[in-house]
Amino acid sequence: MDGQLAIETQGLVKVFGETRAVDGIDLAIPGGTVYSVLGPNGAGKTTTIRMLATLIRPTEGTARVLGHDIVTEADAVRSTVGLTGQFASVDDELTGAENLVLLGRLLGFGWAAARDRADELLAAFGLAEAAGRLVKEYSGGMRRRLDIASSIVVTPELLFLDEPTTGLDPQSRRGVWEVVNRFKERRRTVLLTTHYMDEAERLCDRLAIVDHGRVIAQGTPRELITSLGGDHVVEISVAESDKPRPAAADLQTIPSVRSVHVQAGHFVLTVAEPHVAIPGALERLRAGGWELAGLTTRHASLEDVFVSLTGRQLRDE
Repeated sequence: MDGQLAIETQGLVKVFGETRAVDGIDLAIPGGTVYSVLGPNGAGKTTTIRMLATLIRPTEGTARVLGHDIVTEADAVRSTVGLTGQFASVDDELTGAENLVLLGRLLGFGWAAARDRADELLAAFGLAEAAGRLVKEYSGGMRRRLDIASSIVVTPELLFLDEPTTGLDPQSRRGVWEVVNRFKERRRTVLLTTHYMDEAERLCDRLAIVDHGRVIAQGTPRELITSLGGDHVVEISVAESDKPRPAAADLQTIPSVRSVHVQAGHFVLTVAEPHVAIPGALERLRAGGWELAGLTTRHASLEDVFVSLTGRQLRDE
């Protein structure tokens, strides 16, 4: 699939009653890449995945997955993709090994081949020692790894991962990241939804930020960070006050300042040259009678891009 589009959507829309959960999404995802769709809860990420995986039909628009139309060729799409949703789909009353052997048999493996594939996956996901334990005795991280393993009993050309690390501890998150990296090494395509910016920066080749069912930015992580117009973020904290907030437009006139986001208690500026911007910002705030409480600088991140575009934190409801 390298060089070809694994996923292509045009004007994809999904309406539930009076709610437009997805409102005209256009995507062009090359094969053999890891592509992330980022956004807050309710942004339309899961609904998009469900349409692309043929679980629900779009209200409007078109989409092709691995060259197949998701409506008229839904069976062909299902035969070549894997899906891990937000909730584990494994059977609690079976052991880890039994879950994978059962899926192997359902997918056409003989008994010996199904057991061999189960053993291979359990070892690869660090579950070999727990193979004989009932899944209801597994930790959340172990269940999640088994759930992902179950979606690749037959290695798909394209794997959908819908918020695969939500609620997991750091060690379990790293285990999921290793799975994604193995797919990347094999030049398979992964479409990953997440609301963890560090996860997207670490794993993806390209990404789309969505909000209110629409794509509001696309590109590589570096391209989006560069789009802020600066490589650094300056956060200036001030003491609690009932003073009116200074106008963002006023702070943005300071040399080297590219964008300004004002929140209660602090001001976030993206800047090209901190040594130029910081003195000017401090002078403006002191002149306005603000009592300064702290200052930090750091490199810009994807979350800064999101806040700059939407004016709110990524995980705000």
